[in-house]
Amino acid sequence: MEAAGISAMKIQRDWGLNMAKKWALITGATVGIGDAFARLLAAEGYNLVINARSLDKLEERAAFLRKSFNVEVEVLAADLARDCEKVEAYIASHEIEVLINNAGFGLNQSFLASNIADEEQVLDVLVRAPMRLMHAVLPQMRKRNSGTVINVSSTAAFIAGGHYSAAKSYLTVMSESLHTQLAPTKVNVCSLNPGFTRTEFHQRAGMKMGAIPNFMWLDGDFLVKQAWADAVKGKAISIPGWQYKLLRLIIAAAPRRTVRKMGMSLRTKQR
Repeated sequence: MEAAGISAMKIQRDWGLNMAKKWALITGATVGIGDAFARLLAAEGYNLVINARSLDKLEERAAFLRKSFNVEVEVLAADLARDCEKVEAYIASHEIEVLINNAGFGLNQSFLASNIADEEQVLDVLVRAPMRLMHAVLPQMRKRNSGTVINVSSTAAFIAGGHYSAAKSYLTVMSESLHTQLAPTKVNVCSLNPGFTRTEFHQRAGMKMGAIPNFMWLDGDFLVKQAWADAVKGKAISIPGWQYKLLRLIIAAAPRRTVRKMGMSLRTKQR
């Protein structure tokens, strides 16, 4: 009877663990793609840790998510260019099932005209921070053989469009490399490479986007839904939208010299 009782208790305990909600951490979570991921993952039943620089905006979004989706939401205010270690420390002491590296930074100047401190900030936010957060979270994911990392890169990674393309190329290639390395496990790293998306990003960076035709713009909720579906399927790269799938094929087939000119021409028109 005692053995049976212990067995029953174990089944109940294991069932409770399986039913417990898992946690997802999202950087740059208060607007745009990050906010879309927060809403999607909350709808999927994940508890959330949302990161951004503004504590007021984080608290506002957290209240909305708790009320709308009945999930737990923790806020983690940190500027990833200066205080990435704060997020790393959180990961080290908590079990994170999903990491969305989404925090962005735009610099609307050419490399030859920019301030070196601004160039370093581009690398801090777009390269250093996601690298460090992946390095913090992947060992725990691999240990329990479960987890998903989505790195929000860009179709700019496929062209030569200055510092932004260079930074996003790192994120895409690193995602692909880790995807291959972790293939024998149930941990997936996926690079999300969206095209032009209707968010605040371009406005905040002061970029001129009027020349971009309307059919090239993507909806944030659409691309996040597609990216999550691709990540769940175990894909290494997610490119939402037929127009950007076609663009990648054209870039792959075009002479590299043409790709370089196209990339720099596009960036020049945005300034």
